[in-house]
Amino acid sequence: MAEIVLAESSHRRRKASPKPLSRSRTEGYVPEPFDSETLPPTLSSEIQRFLRVANEIQYESPRVAYLCRFHAFERAHNMDPSSSGRKVRQFKTALLQRLEQDENITYKWKKRSDAHELRDLYHRYKDCIDENTRLFGKENREQLANARIIAYVLYEVLETVTSGTASEILADGEEIEAKSKLYVPYNILPLDPGGVQQPIMQFPEIIAAVAAVRNIRGLPLANNHQEPADVLDLFEWLQCWFGFQKGNVANQREHLILLLANIHIRLTPKHESTSELGHGAVDELMKKLFKNYTNWCKFLGRKSNIRLPSVGQGVQQYKILYMGLYLLIWGEASNLRFMPECLCYLFHHMAHELYGVLSGGLSITEENKIPAYGRGAESFLEKVVTPIYRVIFEEATKEESGLGDHSKWRNYDDLNEFFWSLDCFQLGWPLYLDHDFFRTQPFGDGHVTNASLTDTEENMKKEEKEEVKILFGDGHDTNASLTATEENRKKEEKEEVKITSPKEDHKKQWLGKTNFVEIRSFWHLFRSFDRMWTFFILALQAMIIMAWHGLESPFQFYDAEVLEDIMSIFITSAILNLVKAILDIVFMWKARHLMDFSQILRYILKLVVSVTWIIILPVYYADSRRHSTCHAKQYGSWVGEWCVSSYMVAIAFYLVTNAVGLVLFLVPAVGRYIETSNLWVFTVLSWWSQPCLYVGRGMQENLLPCLKYTLFWVLLLLSKFAFSYHFEVWYSVYCTIFGGVYGVFRHLGEIRTMGMLRSRFQSLPSAFNVCLVPPSSKNGQKNVKSFFHLKINKVSENEKNGVAKFAQVWNQIIDSLRSEDLISNRERDLMTITLSSELTSGLVCWPVFLLATKLSTAFSIAKDFVGKDENLFKKIKKDYYMYCAVKECYESLKYIFKFIVKGDLEKRIVTEIISEVEASISRSSLLIDFKMSELPGLHSKCIDLVNLLLMNRKHHEDSIIMILQDIFEVVTKDMMTNGSRILDLIQEFQPTEEDPICYFREIEPQLFASSRGKPSAILYPIPDGCPLMTQIKRLLLLLTVNETAMEIPVNIEARRRISFFATSLFMDMPIAPKVRSMLSFSVLTPLYMEEVKFSLKDHHSSQKGVSILFYMKRIYPDVWRNFLERMECEDWDELEEKHMDELISKKKHMYEELRNWASFRGQTLSRTVRGMMYYRKALKLQAFLDMNDDMDIIEGYKAIEMGHDKKDSYPSLSAQLDALTDMKFAYIISCQEFGAQKACGDPRAQDILDLMIRYPSLRVAYVEEKEEIVGDKPQKVYSSILVKAINTLDQEIYRIKLPGPPNIGEGKPENQNHAIIFTRGDALQTIDMNQDNYMEEAFKMRNVLQEFLRNHGRQPPTIIGLREYIFTESISTLARFMSYQESSFVTIGQRLTANPLRVRFHYGHPDLFDRIFHITRGGISKASKTINLSEDVFAGFNSILRKGHVVYHEYMQIGKGRDVGLNQISKFEAKVSNGNSEQTLSRDIYRLGHRFDFFRMLSCYFTTVGFYFNSLLSVIGIYVFLYGQLYLILSGLEKALLLEARTQNIESLETALASQSFIQLGLLTGLPMVMEIGLEKGFLTAFKDFILMQLQLAAVFFTFSLGTKSHYYGRTILHGGAKYRPTGRKVVVFHANFSENYRLYSRSHFVKGFELLLLLIVYNLFRRSYVSSMTYVLITYSIWFMLMTWLFAPFLFNPSGFNWGKIVEDWKEWNGWIKNHGGIGVHQENSWESWWNDEQSHLRHSGLCAKMIEVFLSLRFFIYQYGLVYHLDISQDNKNFLVYVLSWFVLGAIFLLVKAMNEGRRRLSANYHLGFRLLKALLFLGVLSIIVTLSVICDLSVMDLIVCCLAFLPTGWGLLSIAQAVRPMIEDTGLWDFVIVLAQAYDYGMGVVLFAPIAVLAWLPIISAFQTRFLFYDAINRRLQIKPILAGSKKH
Repeated sequence: MAEIVLAESSHRRRKASPKPLSRSRTEGYVPEPFDSETLPPTLSSEIQRFLRVANEIQYESPRVAYLCRFHAFERAHNMDPSSSGRKVRQFKTALLQRLEQDENITYKWKKRSDAHELRDLYHRYKDCIDENTRLFGKENREQLANARIIAYVLYEVLETVTSGTASEILADGEEIEAKSKLYVPYNILPLDPGGVQQPIMQFPEIIAAVAAVRNIRGLPLANNHQEPADVLDLFEWLQCWFGFQKGNVANQREHLILLLANIHIRLTPKHESTSELGHGAVDELMKKLFKNYTNWCKFLGRKSNIRLPSVGQGVQQYKILYMGLYLLIWGEASNLRFMPECLCYLFHHMAHELYGVLSGGLSITEENKIPAYGRGAESFLEKVVTPIYRVIFEEATKEESGLGDHSKWRNYDDLNEFFWSLDCFQLGWPLYLDHDFFRTQPFGDGHVTNASLTDTEENMKKEEKEEVKILFGDGHDTNASLTATEENRKKEEKEEVKITSPKEDHKKQWLGKTNFVEIRSFWHLFRSFDRMWTFFILALQAMIIMAWHGLESPFQFYDAEVLEDIMSIFITSAILNLVKAILDIVFMWKARHLMDFSQILRYILKLVVSVTWIIILPVYYADSRRHSTCHAKQYGSWVGEWCVSSYMVAIAFYLVTNAVGLVLFLVPAVGRYIETSNLWVFTVLSWWSQPCLYVGRGMQENLLPCLKYTLFWVLLLLSKFAFSYHFEVWYSVYCTIFGGVYGVFRHLGEIRTMGMLRSRFQSLPSAFNVCLVPPSSKNGQKNVKSFFHLKINKVSENEKNGVAKFAQVWNQIIDSLRSEDLISNRERDLMTITLSSELTSGLVCWPVFLLATKLSTAFSIAKDFVGKDENLFKKIKKDYYMYCAVKECYESLKYIFKFIVKGDLEKRIVTEIISEVEASISRSSLLIDFKMSELPGLHSKCIDLVNLLLMNRKHHEDSIIMILQDIFEVVTKDMMTNGSRILDLIQEFQPTEEDPICYFREIEPQLFASSRGKPSAILYPIPDGCPLMTQIKRLLLLLTVNETAMEIPVNIEARRRISFFATSLFMDMPIAPKVRSMLSFSVLTPLYMEEVKFSLKDHHSSQKGVSILFYMKRIYPDVWRNFLERMECEDWDELEEKHMDELISKKKHMYEELRNWASFRGQTLSRTVRGMMYYRKALKLQAFLDMNDDMDIIEGYKAIEMGHDKKDSYPSLSAQLDALTDMKFAYIISCQEFGAQKACGDPRAQDILDLMIRYPSLRVAYVEEKEEIVGDKPQKVYSSILVKAINTLDQEIYRIKLPGPPNIGEGKPENQNHAIIFTRGDALQTIDMNQDNYMEEAFKMRNVLQEFLRNHGRQPPTIIGLREYIFTESISTLARFMSYQESSFVTIGQRLTANPLRVRFHYGHPDLFDRIFHITRGGISKASKTINLSEDVFAGFNSILRKGHVVYHEYMQIGKGRDVGLNQISKFEAKVSNGNSEQTLSRDIYRLGHRFDFFRMLSCYFTTVGFYFNSLLSVIGIYVFLYGQLYLILSGLEKALLLEARTQNIESLETALASQSFIQLGLLTGLPMVMEIGLEKGFLTAFKDFILMQLQLAAVFFTFSLGTKSHYYGRTILHGGAKYRPTGRKVVVFHANFSENYRLYSRSHFVKGFELLLLLIVYNLFRRSYVSSMTYVLITYSIWFMLMTWLFAPFLFNPSGFNWGKIVEDWKEWNGWIKNHGGIGVHQENSWESWWNDEQSHLRHSGLCAKMIEVFLSLRFFIYQYGLVYHLDISQDNKNFLVYVLSWFVLGAIFLLVKAMNEGRRRLSANYHLGFRLLKALLFLGVLSIIVTLSVICDLSVMDLIVCCLAFLPTGWGLLSIAQAVRPMIEDTGLWDFVIVLAQAYDYGMGVVLFAPIAVLAWLPIISAFQTRFLFYDAINRRLQIKPILAGSKKH
């Protein structure tokens, strides 16, 4: 057999025929690889390596491959002999079939025994490994490691085949096993001995950090049998003592080393050595890591257990041990990571044990074991994490999918806050599992169960008392060296023993909630923001009093009587305080078990004091009113009218606490100190105002920020009280003003067009050098620019070297635009900055698009110019770009001529001509010496020359010579006034002739031409790879570009990105550090089941009839053309049809590129990954720029990027750059389902693997659900696994076992949490999978990270917010509305909330976290089920409450996709509304509302839940208004009032009503959006866009969204039911059928719209006699607009909503859906009954109060009926109550009629159809006869029938609503069937009423055309083809 060549593995899943490692001796046999990836979870970890190796070697040795597979089968059978595991039986069958096939084929080629075959192949691999170890150990480490894996697997199989008899082979195998340990899988740092030569391991900071971690000198051994050599570092030592998992140890080892190394290099001064880890780096990390722990200890009055030796020699070792211990606890804590103080508790005890071991203070015996919970391989997981995890898990099971009562189960916050009190020490150490903390409530009864179930834990309970005593000692000193501090600590430990000793007679009970109870009630809004509501109520009362007194001047306020009346508001304040005190007691009742006495006393005293003031203030007020003499006195001035009464004195005492609060508000530093101090004096002082909690203390801002947001709110409140209007309107106005001013000062929109960019392009390099280039050591720190400095600073002519770095970055940006197909090849060439060392050093080769037409314009000026040279030069230099174009063209031609001209004569001629030109310029005689009128001829000849040079073909040489001769003639004869000197040069080489004409005729053919026997006079063709070709190409563009080049780039997105990048360079940003000194960071993207990449099947098919590829081609036509150009293909469809077979077999790359192209246009993971990996690419270039000078930059980076850097030196520069980038950046995708997808063969798993192969530094973390066979029964085991791609396969790096399934709470935060342990660095960026990043933005990441080192007020930020750009805005009009709405929120909205309001939180997406801060404080989101549905914002809440700080910067942007269809948008709005309703109930909002000062609390309310509550109030206000109007009309009161008011000016009233209605349309609330568009695009564009949006029915969309927000917010607070609503993130805009729209909007919009419609109709019917039509219109037109929007917007914004064909299909589908019966397993999409049951599910789980409110609200329909029946003509003005009773009899008769019809249909329609028809006829005739009789006898009119319908229809709906609320009481009765029938009839009727006008409008073709026009206006305006998309008939 041929020699083995260790090549890169060619095997890949589902790849048919990989190349062999060497030539196979079994030619003719072409084996297929057996699937080694989709394996049963129970077997995968044990057999996968054998199957993979078999696939690797099957071409080389099929027989050995067969033996490997046979060995895998044996192992599988031994592991699960009964095939009880999932899919094990199928796997065994498939593998056995393959073995039978391979046995039959390979056995006949067998020449020797199987053992010899295995041995030979094994020895060949072994010998080859030995020979290539040194070489491969440097450059191809992964391939060598793969070879070692193969060798070791072969040894395992050989050992089995030989049954262990081959002693020689055994020895070899042991050697290979030992060597394989040197090459273990790694993430970033290869810490095994074999990785020492890797570039990243050669950085001094890494060497220093590794040495510190490996310093184990002086550490005691874990047991008597352990050898010192067995422990390599401090982490392994901790593992031996505390029982951490191996994968956790490896992960956190790398984690800590990277943290220390990065901090070390950042803090070490340049002149100091970095080879030894400095104490500063260790201290800084330790301070950040243990800040929360030390605060926790201080809060609980406990001393920290982080104890360091007094001798400095081992201090650093101790510190690293403590940090390693904490990180190991955190890394293995699983769901406990959401409970930071729980981790502090665990660390507190384990740190005590660690110090006991280190100091020798605890004797280590079998009785006194360390750790106390026992030692073992996974003891920490089993004995510590699992018991607490089970409590979390069992509590979460009571949540009932968002419908359960929050007060009945403990969420993450409740369990964590248990550790905020000294009671937590009752848990003891090891954990006392009989404590009430571990007890949970089962469903249905009040008994308690213990959450810890294992036998081991039960045995631990018996020993706990003894172990606690042993652990903490009995007071005797066990270490003679302990200091006096240690003696004090032992006293504390004795106290802890008393706390932890359980009481024998303690009654076991469920602890219940901790510190807060989430109860579903709107009272939470008052309780959380009581100061705001009190202020508004008191302000309203004061204004009513002032209006009552008719004050006409502000000075009248000080009138004694008026003042005293106004001061009555404090009585109201006392009443509100009583309400608050009662609410506190009621809401905290279920948390009483964990309250200490001081808290209970506080609540009781609050109630008592409130009652006392309610008694005192009214008594003194009444007494003051009776006996006051102030009213009788008259004074000359208002000052003298002050009169102090007893009531005022009482008020003064009442306001004492408020006065103290005012003083502390004005001096925030004092308030902050009092709150954060743990002194008992300050604790007592703050006890009354706030409960003593661990969080929420010291949140005050500095004085200046306080003054800023105070000014904002004072101005806003004054405007509100002065001019009324809705509060949101004034907030929008001031948001516009303040946000606009801040935007102007941040330079937003300074460069917003390409014209602006061209005019300021020369200043970009200077701005770039200031912001994005680190300051050099020579210049020191660059001074930050002033406001105008960068605007006027331009690049001078001799600054070429200063532009070099900018040019590299700029060209990289342009290349990225080309790779994204946003620009064409020509546009790329026109926009690239050329850097050439051959040209003059002072020349800057600006992009050609800046120089378009400049050269031709200069020629035109010079050609006709008359005057002096100085004037011509001045005129040309006046246009900087024109001057650059002329100079570059001249220099380029000069260089080209010098390069290609090789003949001596020719060289001399060229030199002389150049000398003559430059001499004329120096003498200022150019216009005299040269005829400029001949320039056009020279221009034309130069173009011809450059064109031929660019073609570079040998057969063009003669043409080149001719053109050169023509140029010579033009210059010497036509242009030069004295060309004789040049001709004299030629005469020296030629015989003299008298006739000059003959002379030229003889010499011309020989000039530039080749002579026989002599070298060629010109160098042509130009050698391949010569840099001159780039210069020639650029010169051709310079000579030929015209006006069209000024319009590039054509693509709108490319223009926007370039403009924003240029603008951002002038914004205020920190100066960038060098890459090596920058903060390191990670990016984390959670992924569930979203789209990774569009498949080929997706490209050519679609559920709705339109393929994704067809859609993309129509929406992005210019990008598609650029893609075809990049693929060198003119017509993809033609190519596909003609060469389908060839493309499938040989051009898979093109298909893969097509998939990528389409995927990069959608909201897919591949788009996100591509964008985030720009960070790595940018950092690599920036690192190169940091390391090299300008000349190296000009020459080197392209070669490095293409892998052509020098290989003779190791490590290569490219390898160093990669290593440095790995140190600074990591990207992890948290894909929980990746393991399951692999197991089931999901194509998405392969797509994810392809991403890892494409981006080798990408990592994927997933949760493995594995079944282990225990006692012949499968048992599920969960693990967090990190993988990377090696040799086209995924390779496991770390495996960390979990205590159970991690998805206990909300999906996204749990997904983030399991993967966060694999992140690295100082910062963490959270990115959703529908986001994007851009190359130009990635270059600014260094600057953004520097913000963490800036002080923004009182401290550096903990969260940095970045702006987003919504890239889906061009899809449709709805997408544009959503884009503007989101853009307004993420720009001007967040700009305002961050500064001045100081209430910006975390809104997910591109925010950057201070990673160390957040991992020690609960993570980057909260995960409690339902309550944390909007998980992202809670991270901001948590950060602020823990004294963090959030800032927002706009100089960097991240792309973001949004939903593009109305249904998708509505689901998103519903999800956000659900989340805000849950926020309303949360403890975070309550604490923010109480801990913020008054004005910051206002900001918090109106920027969070207040917006949604105000939306709900707006809708409720409409209902109250209409029902109030109805009452006034039906009672006759309004008629009396209006008749009495006819003498008043009704026009002014109508005007006021009209203005209020106009504002209700939301025009003023759109001001922030207009301002932001104006800032970034210009105010004229903003005005046009705003008008266009109104014409496109933006008001309809936003009004419809108002209904969505208000419905889901209100319903969720009352009944619950909040849940995540997947929107699909589809890119294709498709038609939604009628039933889908009805299901989605029936209860949220349609029902409410019909109710408003009936109210308006009734109002109109009964107002006609006395209310004018104008008044009616002014009052109700906005309501009509709203109800019509709610009823018909879903169909108006539905593509093809008025297409007749679609209408017919929808009608058929609707009838089938409404009539289909539900049942078990019938989805709501297929049955009305199933949908109806699901729609009412929230009522079945809501509380009694919520159901009572639902019943109470339904009573409005009965009151409505009551008012109408007395206006019937048949009642004859009878007001007797019997009339109302009779109306109920009529209603009952109608119900009986419906029941009779239903029963008749059920019993007769099938078998007695004729009888059923007869029954219907009888019922119809009966009803008709009754109506006729009543008409004749009782004067029943047609109007009475109409009014009866208007009265009884709502009443029936009210009865239905009540029946649904009391469903459990009537569900088992026959009445429930009737309820279902009635509900179905109502839904069918509403559907028909909605469908009828749509069907009518569908008959009019203009309606459908109009709909298409406004839905896709932007697309149509860009001449895109929309109709084929809507038709849905194209496949590609």
